[in-house]
Amino acid sequence: MAKVRDISQTLRPGLPVWPGDTGFAFERTWRMEDGSPVNVGRMTMSTHSGTHADAPLHYASEGAAAAGMSLDPYLGRCIVVDARGVEGAIDIADLPTLDYANRVLFRTWDAFPHDEWRSDWLPVAAETIEWLAAHGVVLIGTDAPSVDPQESKTMDAHLAVLKHDMRILEGLVLDDVPAGHYELIALPLKIGGGDAGLCRAVLRELPDE
Repeated sequence: MAKVRDISQTLRPGLPVWPGDTGFAFERTWRMEDGSPVNVGRMTMSTHSGTHADAPLHYASEGAAAAGMSLDPYLGRCIVVDARGVEGAIDIADLPTLDYANRVLFRTWDAFPHDEWRSDWLPVAAETIEWLAAHGVVLIGTDAPSVDPQESKTMDAHLAVLKHDMRILEGLVLDDVPAGHYELIALPLKIGGGDAGLCRAVLRELPDE
C-alpha cells in the first residue's frame, strides 16, 4: 500500500495566526461526564487557520468563494520542491524540471514554526508564477503563510495566480517530505461565501514508474 504523508497543521488553541486575525479556540459544549450521551465541541477560527486553500474571493472582490471552487486542482500529481537556501523570493532559476507535474509545492522552512508566528518566510516571485502557469501548473502550495511577503500591499503573487485562474495552498507542513513526485489530496471545506477553505492535506507516494 502506498505511504500517505499528512502535511497538515493541527488546529489547536495557540495556533499561530496572521497578526490581527482571529485566533483558534475550542471548547466542549456537551460533555459525557456531565450526563450527555455524547461529547460535542464548538470552534472559533479564521478561515485562514492552519493549512488552507485560498479562494479567489480572498484577493478578488468578484472571485469565486470556497464552495464554488472546482476540486480538480487539489487532486493529482504534484512535485515537492526543496527551496531552502533560496534568498529573497523563489525565482524561475530555483525551479527544477517539472516532469509533467502540474501542481508544485515549495518547502521553505528547515523546521515548520508550529509554536510561533514568523514573518520572515520565503515568498514566490510573480514572474515565477507566470512561468509556472505557462508550463501548465494549476496549483501552487507552500509551507509559508502566503505566497506574498507579509508587508505586501500590491499582492503581486496572488494577482498572478488570479490572472491564470490557478489555486493556492498555504501553511503546509513539509518537514519530513523528501523532494520529488507525489499524489496530492487536499480538499478545501465547502464554505458558502468563504474566502478560504481549511484542508486536511496529504501526499500519497506514487507507484514505481
